Amino acid sequence: MSVLGREESGPRHALHDFMAQVTAEMGSEYERIFARSIEDPATAGDEGEENWASLFRQWLPPGYHVQTKGRLLGHDGRASPQIDLVVLKPSYPRKLLEKKMWLAGGVAAAFECKTTLTAKHVRDSIDRCVAFKSLSQPRTGTPRRELTSPLIYGILSHSHSWKGAASKPLENVEAALSLEVKVDTPKELIDIICVADLASWARVYTAKYDASWLSVEQSVELRRALGSDWAVTTSMICAPESQGGVFTPIGAFLSDLTRRLAWQDASVRDIADYYRLANLDGQGQGGMRFWPPRVYSDETRARVSAGQLSNGAMWDEWAIGGF
Repeated sequence: MSVLGREESGPRHALHDFMAQVTAEMGSEYERIFARSIEDPATAGDEGEENWASLFRQWLPPGYHVQTKGRLLGHDGRASPQIDLVVLKPSYPRKLLEKKMWLAGGVAAAFECKTTLTAKHVRDSIDRCVAFKSLSQPRTGTPRRELTSPLIYGILSHSHSWKGAASKPLENVEAALSLEVKVDTPKELIDIICVADLASWARVYTAKYDASWLSVEQSVELRRALGSDWAVTTSMICAPESQGGVFTPIGAFLSDLTRRLAWQDASVRDIADYYRLANLDGQGQGGMRFWPPRVYSDETRARVSAGQLSNGAMWDEWAIGGF
């Protein structure tokens, strides 16, 4: 089932011009890096990571620290696989900023960086996302806290491998993402993907989706499959570069990443709201996955079932959707 998300682009804003410049720079860097990638793929990968790190240092709030190449360390001593790029919280200990074993509780976001995205990269990242997010402490108390991880995880790429005239790159990415069906909990799903010359994908949630909102046949199937009159839904909203106008995938990605940071850092909310109101997000859509109410704790499930949710309130962890 498809769900429409994000608003249509509005009048051109200076921010859109800045994002067009960033996109052009990323494209130019891709051509330069790709030209030598066959003879030295390791250096090409490192340069690609630095492109994204530079973008983050220029556009994320200045209190955040951006580092490349390292592993996350859980509170129990478990270490993650290597990750290409991390965004460290402003509270991260200065003494440890240059160490390559990042304390998981101080990592706001972790990204895989690819110069040219393939379906295998997406498929591999599904399992890697679970490994990284498993290092975070489970959270309870609100729908948002129970459906999402404190760690933002995503994939960044300059371009993609599907350049033939008959190729369908958007469909290929989404086909690879369909393997997320093996992930057992919403909070271990990939949050965000940006392919600079193709599209941006962003995970969204509905805290409670009533079976009555579906057709009769679909509602019967939902009740049969989940044993409930309502479900939680997750969607990966794809905003494609092909929508034209002022939209850029990088602009949508930076808006979405800033918004995700703002959920845990209220000082970022003003600029996150500004990006949204300036229509950096563009327009997108994606399919819905239904989850049983048991993904919640007993207390939260009881409140959600009773309809104790707000409708459309910004920055409300009890909102019916929008996070």
